[in-house]
Amino acid sequence: MLPQDADMLLSIINMKLRDFYGSLDALCEDLDEDKEQIQKTLSGIGYTYDGEKNQFIAG
Repeated sequence: MLPQDADMLLSIINMKLRDFYGSLDALCEDLDEDKEQIQKTLSGIGYTYDGEKNQFIAG
């Protein structure tokens, strides 16, 4: 289960994307997580998913 705190979620998601998964879709499928919910939570602190960089970035 992923953390509910947005800052902790950002850190863990970006680490997992960097070290273990080639895409957000692969991470969500493997961990059985809701992609839209992750994106909504992280957009609330100003981050969006960049598929080319395979990470959430500010902006």
